[in-house]
Amino acid sequence: MVRKRNPEATKQQILNAAHEEFCERGFDGARVDSIAKNAEANKRLIYHYFGNKEDLYRAVLADAYRTIRQGERELSLEQYPPVEAMDRLVRFTFRHFYQNPWFLKLLTTENLHNARFLKTLPEIKDQHSPLVSQIREIIQRGAAEKIFRNDVDPIQLYISIAALGYFYLANAQTLSFIFDVDLLSLPNIQEREAHAVTMVLDYLRYKQPSQA
Repeated sequence: MVRKRNPEATKQQILNAAHEEFCERGFDGARVDSIAKNAEANKRLIYHYFGNKEDLYRAVLADAYRTIRQGERELSLEQYPPVEAMDRLVRFTFRHFYQNPWFLKLLTTENLHNARFLKTLPEIKDQHSPLVSQIREIIQRGAAEKIFRNDVDPIQLYISIAALGYFYLANAQTLSFIFDVDLLSLPNIQEREAHAVTMVLDYLRYKQPSQA
């Protein structure tokens, strides 16, 4: 009997294999032959479904950003009070980085290429626009309740939220050696997450004007 091919399943297998290859070896080190082998697919199918190596890398990159943006939308932060909403966003961001170390590797690869491939994905900016609006809305609600300060740039805030997790996790191996502590142990991961939440909320906290 001839097994009927499932195009969507095959595309997903190829994407998964490409995801692993690019994250482990970077764009330059990745090999289409290895992707085909790990996906148990013919190389011709890769070119048929995705195009060349650059196109396949773009598909992996787009899928990675789509995944984190989808996770942020599913938080439905508008239903929570400002402090809880911000707490949930910080924890989600940290945990996404922690649970998906491949994402950090992919970001590092793309930065080494000066966002060369990201710049060819017009949908990326569209995906980030709702995120910025969501953060701005949380800040405005908090400011209206005199919980948060009202002079916060949502873009700068998100960059700081991401940095609190990204730097720690991307450099955990070297920092663990330097400071002689296992920064990836569960207690230290939990401490770092709580630290990130505290830093962001302390920065946002409204301060009463001083009396003259």
